[in-house]
Amino acid sequence: MESKKKIFAFLGSYADAADPGLYACRFDPDTGSLELTDQTAGLQNPTFLDVNAEGLKLYAITEGTDAEGKRCGAAAAHGFDPETGKLSLLGKELTVPATTCHITLDRTHTYIMVASYHGGMIGLSPLLEDGRIGKTADIRRHEGSSVLPVQNQARAHSVFVDRSNRYAIVCDLGLDRVFTYKLDVAAGQLLPHGEVRVAPGSGPRHFVFHPSLPYGYVINELGSTITAFSYDPEEGKLGEIQTVSTLPASYEGENACADIHISPDGKFLYGSNRGHDSIAVYAIDSSTGKLTLVEHASTLGGHPRNFALSPDGRFLLVANRDSNQIVTFERDSATGKLSPTGNRLDVSKPVCIKFAAIG
Repeated sequence: MESKKKIFAFLGSYADAADPGLYACRFDPDTGSLELTDQTAGLQNPTFLDVNAEGLKLYAITEGTDAEGKRCGAAAAHGFDPETGKLSLLGKELTVPATTCHITLDRTHTYIMVASYHGGMIGLSPLLEDGRIGKTADIRRHEGSSVLPVQNQARAHSVFVDRSNRYAIVCDLGLDRVFTYKLDVAAGQLLPHGEVRVAPGSGPRHFVFHPSLPYGYVINELGSTITAFSYDPEEGKLGEIQTVSTLPASYEGENACADIHISPDGKFLYGSNRGHDSIAVYAIDSSTGKLTLVEHASTLGGHPRNFALSPDGRFLLVANRDSNQIVTFERDSATGKLSPTGNRLDVSKPVCIKFAAIG
């Protein structure tokens, strides 16, 4: 009989270095509940994470100071215990000369990439054999502005790598552009490759590749929209298909979008609204890539910063930052709709949820 995999959920949050900021939880795949197994302090604002489940490593952005005493980006590497999820710090390394908001691993777990909202730049750092982070190998800085006051400069918000590990997509909220970089693993470089523009004032924030079809989707923070793209994996080229609102037509309040994910079966797309405090659910047309609204599901909390789908796609967990809780929803695989399970975990200012299935 095959042994059942252990599934952990790691949480990143806003926190001072003296307070717990990283959390490890055991995830129950039958109920969608979380059990806190470890929490660690020592990092300033370890808000965003990525995980190498096979290598038992967790990577978190944080803050550091440069030789002149100025705040800058840093990242921390942790190992974790395969039985308990308990975290152990391996090391911390400076990344780019401005604070960061996003981190991602390449598909081969050879590099981490970070994005700096305040610095308008992205950085590439190698991973050492023991999983620690090496000295930054490449930094790319964006220049320019767009139409809204917050878009007075470049604001790189995220980096996502395609399935082939050949190209990286960078969303720049300040420029209303989605950039494509060629990832040169051998040389340790991100090489500018192309870009597409979204409507002025959109503010692209996060991106998701379809798990099997040639599509990609960006959630636009400022415009409360999602833009669908065709994606040519050979050329690394995006082409706009459609833009849809994330909000009900009747809603007139303030809103800012945050995160975006696709179900493992590729049939449904989910995006978070902060203000309306909901998850917008869409069906994906496999032949065209276009989206059709299914529902707006309340997140049962304030300011859903980010969210995650469980590895089997059965549950969706939302990090409600302002109400200090992770809320679990069960997902109907046929309709895509979300139903509250009643499971919640209280945690201070949660931002990011990353799953790791072990075994």
